[in-house]
Order: sequence, then C-alpha cells, then structure tokens
Amino acid sequence: MNLRKYLVLLGVVIFGASGDALLSRGMRQVGEIQLHHWQKLIFAVVHPWVALGVLLLMAFFASYMTALSWADLTYVLPATSIGYVLLAFIAKFLLHENVSATRWVGIGLIAAGVGFVAQGPALTHHPHHEEAPPQVLSRGKA
Repeated sequence: MNLRKYLVLLGVVIFGASGDALLSRGMRQVGEIQLHHWQKLIFAVVHPWVALGVLLLMAFFASYMTALSWADLTYVLPATSIGYVLLAFIAKFLLHENVSATRWVGIGLIAAGVGFVAQGPALTHHPHHEEAPPQVLSRGKA
C-alpha cells in the first residue's frame, strides 16, 4: 500500500470522527427534533456546527468510496474503525461526555481488531479464471 492510500484511510478516519463530533455539538444546541416539526429540521441543517459536520461527513463518504474502489470492504471498514477510538477521545475531552469503563474496553477491542486487520492484505486476490464469452440469445429462439 502506498502513501496515497494511507492518506485516504486517514481521511476516512478524521473526516468521519470530526463530522460526527460537530454534528453532535450542533444538535445539542439545536435541541430535540421531531419529524412532524419540519421547520426545526430545516433550521438544524443550516445551523453552523451541523452544516460543517454534514460537509465533513460528505468528505468522509467521498474518502470511503475512494478506499472501497481499491480495497475490500472487509479491509476498509475495520481499518477505518480506528475512528471510533478517535471519536471517543473527542467525545471525552472536547464534548465533555462521560465515557464509561465498559465503553473504553470496547474501544480497546476495536483498536486490537484494527491491528489484526492491518496485518492482512487490502485486497483479496482471486485465482484468474478464463471466462467464457457471454452467449448472445437471438429473439424467438430458445
């Protein structure tokens, strides 16, 4: 894997964690929303923290799609789940949320899983099978 691919994975991690954190901060300021109050839903989308969070989550999605274009889902998803670790630290120290011991244990397990995934290949290599050319069916003939 080259530096560009590592940067894409880093982008997935940073954009996802930052976008979620900003979305959380903005929604705390907006308050509870119920779907039948669509005016408040629109206000929430244009709230500065929410809007910035949405933009970062769009960057996350673009980075994620890029990573999936060259690696297996079974590699990309666990490798980028280190973002959950980053998000826990952001929640604890920037959003001042209470992160229980049980959650820290779970986050540690995620980090350990990322270590296991990093040891494997990014892309599953399939044996090369020569495919037969597709058969063309003519109309009216079975």
